[in-house]
Amino acid sequence: MTRILPGILAMAAIVVASNILVQFLFGQWLTWGAFTYPLAFLVTDVMNRVYGPGPARRVILAGFVVGIACSFIGTQITGEFGPLVTLRIALGSGLAFLTAQLLDVAVFDRLRDGRWWRAPLASTLIGSTVDTALFFTIAFSGALTILEPANDVFWANEILPLLGVGPMVPLWVSLAVADWGVKFALALIALVPFRLIVGRLTAQVA
Repeated sequence: MTRILPGILAMAAIVVASNILVQFLFGQWLTWGAFTYPLAFLVTDVMNRVYGPGPARRVILAGFVVGIACSFIGTQITGEFGPLVTLRIALGSGLAFLTAQLLDVAVFDRLRDGRWWRAPLASTLIGSTVDTALFFTIAFSGALTILEPANDVFWANEILPLLGVGPMVPLWVSLAVADWGVKFALALIALVPFRLIVGRLTAQVA
């Protein structure tokens, strides 16, 4: 457990920071949390490369527990439009995180023996896509109002041009596409710190 403690602390810090920063808008389609949350995939991939899938899953579980705690705290804080975290947001966040991160581990492990960049890039892109699709659909889709009838998500289902310029879609689809775009960009950028961190940790383990 001691060897993966830095990974657990990093994952916990990312989850807490993202839950706080998601309350602050960045432009029209994003929040500041969109720029911190994808770093969770970097932590998972580093742990997987250096210590293997088992320890990586333990780091994910720690992040999931921290996420549940953050969601519970958020339900107790009332903002301008009600609780900062609704049941749908908590459910979407938890399921998306756990599913996407575990998928990331599985894909990474399958590609472990390929070129050094292939496993982290493919696993992060696949995991990020699943994460975005699950969270935004569960949290905001009008088709899933049955999950929390008392939570009116009409604002997220307003029909507008995609990202302000594309075809007409519900607002939450634009939010999801913008979020995925950030994850895609950070997946590419994260290859640099991944290479450096893995090199350092591998030398220490050896």
